[in-house]
Amino acid sequence: MEMYEKERAFLADTMNVSPQDTPLKQGAPVPPPEKPVAPGTKVIALPEAELLPDQQVDFLEMIELRASVRQYKDEPITRKELAFLLWTTQGVKMPTAKGGSMRTVPSAGARHAFETYLYVQRVEGLAPGFYRYLAYEHLLLPLHFDAAANERFIVAFRAKGAVTQSAVTFVWAANIDRLTYIFGKRAYRYAFLDAGHVCQNLYLAAWTQGIGCCAMGAFDDAAVNDVLGLDGEHEFAIYGATVGKAAGVGPVPYGKGGEA
Repeated sequence: MEMYEKERAFLADTMNVSPQDTPLKQGAPVPPPEKPVAPGTKVIALPEAELLPDQQVDFLEMIELRASVRQYKDEPITRKELAFLLWTTQGVKMPTAKGGSMRTVPSAGARHAFETYLYVQRVEGLAPGFYRYLAYEHLLLPLHFDAAANERFIVAFRAKGAVTQSAVTFVWAANIDRLTYIFGKRAYRYAFLDAGHVCQNLYLAAWTQGIGCCAMGAFDDAAVNDVLGLDGEHEFAIYGATVGKAAGVGPVPYGKGGEA
């Protein structure tokens, strides 16, 4: 068998940009735009978007200095900084038709298939453990606080040191039904493209706050899915990133060579 034959077949099978056999064309109901939360479930408020910190930056400087940072200080980030990172990567500006939304990042057909999961270690006011971001409500949903799960999560990543040192590790999981509803098989292409948009926003947003960031694509899919309670079929981890306070990261202070 020719090497990568299945992968080439996948590309050939997903070339059609206007498939006629999608759930939308067949009159299927619209998938929920966010995983539901049972009434009465404890959630955690985050600072509102209009109250989040902002920095005047030299955009070209920021692009030039953007880099992966894998070593972090033993220093927490604030809840406001975490809220800033969540809003700038998945913040919902307004809902749209057919279960879509306009957000702070682009997505194919405005479908926004991602749920954002967090492995929190050092955030002021938050217990270490696993959380999910409720993008429509701008809230945090606590998931579980299991030391054994922490270890299984960390060893699932090739860059274990960065995950161990991080203040927070982000994982973006695709609810693929939101994309296949409109795009059919081609949705799997779009999911991975969308992940890149989200992670780049995290890099740039983190830099403005003096926070380092490193994308994490090398991980044991099954292990991460298991820790996060994902079925691996309708919802599965696609991409991750570590963040934490780091030396030499962030805008040059006014009067030190940068511009206000």
